[in-house]
Amino acid sequence: MKKMIEEAVNAIKIRLNLRPDIGLILGSGLGGIVDLIKDSIEINFCDIPNFPVSTVSGHAGKLVFGKIEGVTAAVMQGRIHYYEGYNLKKVVFPVYVLNQLGIKNLIITNASGGINNDFKPGDLMIICDHINLLGNNPLIGPEDMGPRFVDMSQAYSPELREIAKSAAQSLNLPLREGVYACLTGPSYETPAEIRMLKTIGADAVGMSTVPEVIIARQCGMKVLAISCITNMAAGIYPHELSHKEVIEVAKKSEEMLAMLLKEIIKRI
Repeated sequence: MKKMIEEAVNAIKIRLNLRPDIGLILGSGLGGIVDLIKDSIEINFCDIPNFPVSTVSGHAGKLVFGKIEGVTAAVMQGRIHYYEGYNLKKVVFPVYVLNQLGIKNLIITNASGGINNDFKPGDLMIICDHINLLGNNPLIGPEDMGPRFVDMSQAYSPELREIAKSAAQSLNLPLREGVYACLTGPSYETPAEIRMLKTIGADAVGMSTVPEVIIARQCGMKVLAISCITNMAAGIYPHELSHKEVIEVAKKSEEMLAMLLKEIIKRI
């Protein structure tokens, strides 16, 4: 694993003359945020040795480097999901690479289904905690990438969350905060599963983010995660769920999220 990460990092560094200070992982339908980047350098996932390739609509599969508000950033335009058939070591491989590139602050975005009845499609939610229902953990296996027993009591940086709230307030942008539940997908949850998730304290549900956060914490990175509530989860509204709807609502929220991310990055 270490050798594969080293090969990927070296291949990236050959094409860069900068060192990124901040990392972003962009979720479904949110890849257009790369338009914020000045003097960008794009590298396709498939051109990086050992790097997994995204197979999902709405995930371009590019690593984009450049400046956002004067800050050097590495942006994953798309991510890898467990449901694509990759094992969790491959799902989190990009996070190890970002860490080896020197990134200490990681911002993760995703598209998620709203469970909290106070939410509505198009809302942005800071993740304050999560519930891992994948039935798996990327730390399972040999203890060769760092500590095995990683503290998750403050998985989502209180400092970065306060920065995000202050940034949203200065822009007069509404911002929710809540607990994110992660399931494998790719089928959407049943109404009964959503009732269960609500009972155990989840405000939103999705199919990503949690493995990335676990590894980011193993690496000592500070994490801020923001969910775009693209739909209300099964059984809350009386209509069928679709990936097309997720992408469409995420696209509509991109401008608001881009404004927020720019202000956050300026303040970090």
